[in-house]
Amino acid sequence: MFYLITGGERSGKSGYGQDLAMSLSKNPMYVATARNWDGDFQKRIDRHQKDRDENWINIEKEKHLSEIDFSGKVALIDCVTLWLTNFFVDTKNDVELCLEQAKKEIELVLQQEDITLIVITNEIGMGVHAATHVGRKFTELQGWINQYLAKKADKVVLMVSGIPVPIK
Repeated sequence: MFYLITGGERSGKSGYGQDLAMSLSKNPMYVATARNWDGDFQKRIDRHQKDRDENWINIEKEKHLSEIDFSGKVALIDCVTLWLTNFFVDTKNDVELCLEQAKKEIELVLQQEDITLIVITNEIGMGVHAATHVGRKFTELQGWINQYLAKKADKVVLMVSGIPVPIK
């Protein structure tokens, strides 16, 4: 089963995903995709870590999700936007190459047997229009990967002000 949870910033996506994972498994896997860019980001990482107890299997993986054995597990991947940022930076903002690499990783993960994935992503295109060319390129990239993931997902939930709205 593949769940995609999307929405705006601070819409309740991570909390909803964590609750869903805990309802499906006593020991779900949490895959953190963030790079620690600075002190402010460390505070965000710390806050997310406090939200999970000892029942969670925690894995940090910036890019190559296919290296993780998801077989027989319930896994929460949080989040696509930070994961995609790692590809975007490493490819020097090459949208096509980034999209190709990200799709390849997703395909390899989805080939694994007996997995339940809960994937968190952001609808950044619903917010303020990016002020820079690079920001607009990333917003387009995020929209394209979200469309790709939504087509692959069995269920899609849009979080609006903490309320889950089933889409698919």
